[in-house]
Amino acid sequence: MRRAGLGEGGSGNYVASGYSVYEEENEHLQEGLRAKVNALKSLSIDIGTEVRYQNKMLDDMDTDFDSTGGLLGATIGRVKQLSRGSQTKLLCYMLLFCFFVFFVLYWFIKLR
Repeated sequence: MRRAGLGEGGSGNYVASGYSVYEEENEHLQEGLRAKVNALKSLSIDIGTEVRYQNKMLDDMDTDFDSTGGLLGATIGRVKQLSRGSQTKLLCYMLLFCFFVFFVLYWFIKLR
């Protein structure tokens, strides 16, 4: 092949300069790829940090909900114990008072 001086008798300067152009282009593309890989690495590290933080927050919420559920269970048990006794009239007054308080609070919030 003797096109454009690339054959056996042609000058080697053209081949070497063409090779250096490709080499420079490859180095340029390699730097761009390296920058993208570093950006992806930092992004994945940030995602991992956020996931750990969110998991910790979910564990804390789970603990809080468990303690609240235990407190509610104990309170409902006491209300049931009151209803079994002879203090049914007192329980009715207490429930009516609670409804009244919630109604008043609702009314204040609604007017605001």
